[in-house]
Amino acid sequence: MKKSLEKKKYFILDMDGTFYLGDQLLEGSLEFLERVKDAGKDFLFFTNNSSKNRQVYIKKLADMNCYIREDQLLTSGMVTIHHIKKTWKSPKVYLLGTPALEKDFMDNGIVLTEENPDAVVAGFDTTVTYEKLEKACTLIRKGVPFWATHPDNNCPTEHGPIPDCGAICAFITQSTDIEPRYFGKPYRETIDFITSYLDCTKEDLVFVGDRLYTDIAIGARHGAASVLVLTGEATLEDLAESDVKPDIVVDRLIDLAEYF
Repeated sequence: MKKSLEKKKYFILDMDGTFYLGDQLLEGSLEFLERVKDAGKDFLFFTNNSSKNRQVYIKKLADMNCYIREDQLLTSGMVTIHHIKKTWKSPKVYLLGTPALEKDFMDNGIVLTEENPDAVVAGFDTTVTYEKLEKACTLIRKGVPFWATHPDNNCPTEHGPIPDCGAICAFITQSTDIEPRYFGKPYRETIDFITSYLDCTKEDLVFVGDRLYTDIAIGARHGAASVLVLTGEATLEDLAESDVKPDIVVDRLIDLAEYF
C-alpha cells in the first residue's frame, strides 16, 4: 500500500475523533499536515458533523492553532444543500438543525418553513426538542420526503460519545416507519461532490477517519483508498467483526506519514 499512496494527491480528513477530540487536537495532527505538504500532496477536511458550518469549524481549528483556508473544508451539510438545490428550483425545507446549519441553508436561498415544505431535513441538531421531532414526524407521515445530512449514530467527544444525526433519525423512523435518504459519508453523493470540487478522480483520494461505516465505507464502496485511525470510535475488535475493511490501519493520524 505504501507504493500506491505515493501516487495519491489528496487526503480527505475526518475531524472528530481523527484530527481532534472535542476541543483538543490529537497529538501529531499539525505535524501530519506539514508532512503532507512536504510530500507534495494536499488535504481536505470533510466532516459528517453538520452541527457546525464551515465558518464555525475554521474558527474552532484556529483556536487550536490550526489555520486553514475556507476552501480546505467541506461538510455533509454542504453536500445536502447542493442536492436540495439540484432537486427543487425554489426549495422550502423543514429543518432539524442548529442555528449554524440554518444559516447555511438560508444563505443558499433555501426557505425554512413548517408549512408545505419540499422536504424534512435532519442534521446533527444539538438544539433538538420534542416539538421539532413531533412536527417532523407529522410532515413525514403526510408524505413529505425525509432527508438527512449524515448517518452517524454517535459523535465522539473527550467525555465519550453523544447522540448524533443517525440517533435523531432513528427516533423519527421508529415513529413513522420511514427511513431517511442520507447524504454525507459513505454515500455516492459525497464522493461525487468531492471529486467535482477538487477536479480529480476517486483514484486520487485517500479517506482517513475513525469510523468504519462512514469514513472507511466511502472508500470501500466506491473504489477509493481508506485509512482507519484508532483515536476515535472504531477499535481493533470492531474491525475484526466488520465487513468493511480499510487499506491501512494506524494508531494516530501522524503515523500515516510513514506510508508516504
